[in-house]
Amino acid sequence: MSSTVYDSLLFRDMFGTARMREVFSDDAYVSRIIDTETALARAEARVGLIPGDAAARITQTANFAGLDQERLRRETEIVGYPILPIVQQLSEQCGDDGGYIHWGATTQDIMDTATMLQCKEGVALLTEQLNGVRAALARLAETHVNTLAAGRTHLQHALPVTFGYRCAVWLSSLDRQADRLAQAAERDLMVQFGGAAGTLASLGEGPEGLETRAALAAELGLTDPDITWHVARDGLAELVSLLANIGGSLGKIALDVMLMCSSEYGETAEPFVMGRGASSTMPQKRNPISCELMLAAAKMLRDKSSTMLDAMVQDFERATGPWHLEWATIPESFLLLSSSLAQAEFMLSGLEVDVDRMRENTAITGGLIVAEAVMMAVAPVLGRQEAHHVIYDACKAAIETRTTLESELLKHPELVQHLGADRIAQLCDPAGYLGSAGAMTKQVISSRTR
Repeated sequence: MSSTVYDSLLFRDMFGTARMREVFSDDAYVSRIIDTETALARAEARVGLIPGDAAARITQTANFAGLDQERLRRETEIVGYPILPIVQQLSEQCGDDGGYIHWGATTQDIMDTATMLQCKEGVALLTEQLNGVRAALARLAETHVNTLAAGRTHLQHALPVTFGYRCAVWLSSLDRQADRLAQAAERDLMVQFGGAAGTLASLGEGPEGLETRAALAAELGLTDPDITWHVARDGLAELVSLLANIGGSLGKIALDVMLMCSSEYGETAEPFVMGRGASSTMPQKRNPISCELMLAAAKMLRDKSSTMLDAMVQDFERATGPWHLEWATIPESFLLLSSSLAQAEFMLSGLEVDVDRMRENTAITGGLIVAEAVMMAVAPVLGRQEAHHVIYDACKAAIETRTTLESELLKHPELVQHLGADRIAQLCDPAGYLGSAGAMTKQVISSRTR
């Protein structure tokens, strides 16, 4: 029986993906715990702490299929953690060799390392998804590098842009996010092995403890830290905060596209799928469902980031509760971002763009969108402040009389004298005032192949 959107039959693919659910499933988590325990046995055998043949038999014998799941559930609830119940069953599976399982480790060593293995797989999946979204945006930017659109600030017409430029701005943020994700993975995916208080005292005063940790890291493909991080949770906090950051970038894209999908703008539409975004009462509706889910994920991820920051505040050498916050927050964060990326790739790969409507919308303010262009052209003659006053008055008159900026400018003899009617008409064409939008768009696109 499901009880949350993450496992709901109705909602789970709107707040997660099947692949990411598998990464953070109970079966996967327990399997990563077993992977950690068997890797620890091999690492300790390599260092000479336990017999090599025992480590080999542990690796061969300990397995997920042999676990009694109901017993594990029941005993985990009693103990408060799953490690002791799992170790007991693995030891039973391995007979005499079972005494070498979990040698010198503590519960949090194994749980943290298993979580890191899940995060490692989750980051790889998110990277793949992020690359798909970036590729879709690059195609849109390239296709629409010259597609004229209204640039808007404070939801008002500001200056002309191109839709390709807008897409390239979105893309640039995700390019930086991809770099951050790669850097965070290298920095934060660390093995955990310190024993009861993190000092590795159970393995003696010699180098064996640190050698075992290094060997364990190598076995599992994780970074070997300089010191135990049981209560220094900055790595996991950074990962989740970064997922929220990426979610925020996707949320910005979603908000822009949703606004452009509105009836008043009519510039874009999400890919058509029969029945998608339909209303139960309004047959004409085609709601931007993917964008809505991306925006919801961005808001929920922000909350997850806040929780992880709270969980960083831990007492002494083992926390009394903040650690438990991570158990729910980390999987949910990966699920939310995975869902948002899936929705983004679907939406952007098939986004319907009405080029003509974008061009038409630049004209709805009667040329006011290029008022700055005229002001900058007049400024060398009248001075910037006087030019601003003259163009401001022309804009005000155009708004009040519902005429055009061009017609109001032609009423100023001084402007006509200095610029000429043809030059005024040219300045009032939005396509002529795009600055470096095209060059920057092409630079973002080309930087992906350098």
